[in-house]
Amino acid sequence: MADSTLIKGIGEWLIDQALSEPDIVEMFDAVCQRLYAAGVPLGRARLSWPTLHPLFQAETVLWERGKPPELEQFRHQEEESEDYLASPMHFMFEHNVYVLRRKLQGPDKLVDFPILEDLIEQGMTDYLTIATSFDSTADEMHQKLFGILAAWTSDRPGGFTENDVAALQKIQRRMAVACKAAIQSRIAGNIVETYLGRQAGRQVLDGAIKRGDGQQTQAVVWLSDLRESTALADTMAADAYFDLLNDYYECTAGAAIKHGGEVLDFIGDAVLAIFPYRSEREFKRAASAATKALRDAFSLRIDVNAKRQENGRVPIRFGIGLNTGTVMFGNIGVEERLTFSVIGPTVNEVSRIETLTKAINANALVTRKIADSEPGQWESTGRHRLAGVSQEIELFAPKGPEKPAAAPDLDAGDDKITVRH
Repeated sequence: MADSTLIKGIGEWLIDQALSEPDIVEMFDAVCQRLYAAGVPLGRARLSWPTLHPLFQAETVLWERGKPPELEQFRHQEEESEDYLASPMHFMFEHNVYVLRRKLQGPDKLVDFPILEDLIEQGMTDYLTIATSFDSTADEMHQKLFGILAAWTSDRPGGFTENDVAALQKIQRRMAVACKAAIQSRIAGNIVETYLGRQAGRQVLDGAIKRGDGQQTQAVVWLSDLRESTALADTMAADAYFDLLNDYYECTAGAAIKHGGEVLDFIGDAVLAIFPYRSEREFKRAASAATKALRDAFSLRIDVNAKRQENGRVPIRFGIGLNTGTVMFGNIGVEERLTFSVIGPTVNEVSRIETLTKAINANALVTRKIADSEPGQWESTGRHRLAGVSQEIELFAPKGPEKPAAAPDLDAGDDKITVRH
């Protein structure tokens, strides 16, 4: 039987958690361990909540006594899965049930969901699910979408006592307060990282939110641009063009992110990203990451175009420019509408470098410092004058599959990119 004094202590501890910035996985693990120590016979528990994330619609933490907690994330799906449709959670949402209990042994045993059969095989004897809304005054739909659902399971013969059930209901209300703070913090992090990037999002959450907030940093700067985009936009149906853009972004922005780059902006159909560094030693790692991302982008393009052509869709073509130097990284815009981006001569130059890939029929061009970081992997294309730059600059194209294609680029003058000055 649950110790009322210890249960009260857990409630007070949860209030302290709500006033801090708890990690929801660690907090749920601690709650379950404290409940078990207080006499609540938990063998297993699961905490679930909806989230705002471009990839995931819900998250759960599974706790099993004697094991570390496990976080699981569920991807967005157009149709609800069979497992979900057959779950107690779906039943509760559909029938506005906020507490559901099932005895898993004895004369009151009731096994009407597939998950309960699995729990019986694991030696569980009692199952209690409680849904707690973050806003009890909201309409039913809002309560369903914003809150937590906890499934508490016992493995003690006879299961939970009524005192245990009351303790779990009391604790869950307090846990919901702490979870609300933790979940909102996670969602805020998801949103700023999705729209601003990892590093920029972190700075904004840390307080860099006024116009002019920012700093100088050294970085390898990436700019990629879709070929023939104006003609494609004029001739393709909107949904087909959006599909093409997303395939292009998967190749370019996806490759940059995979190798640790920070995608800062989508300028029309151009991708602006940085690989920051603080020393020459870090520069070599940043340059290596950027050039690996460049090669991955063209490798991915081969696979993507093969699938596109199989389906009768237009293949994608793009160019990439890489430059390195000091950039200003921070908030620019008007006070009512800011963006977190990079500015400076290094950024302006990389825009001109990428534009030059069209003029000299190269898939990619990089500056000497980047080429020198990988001896033997690049070949000089000569010295070139960039618009707005007083001195000529030597540029290098990659050897191997990323060398220029034989056919000339049809849109050498298409889509002049303007990068913020």
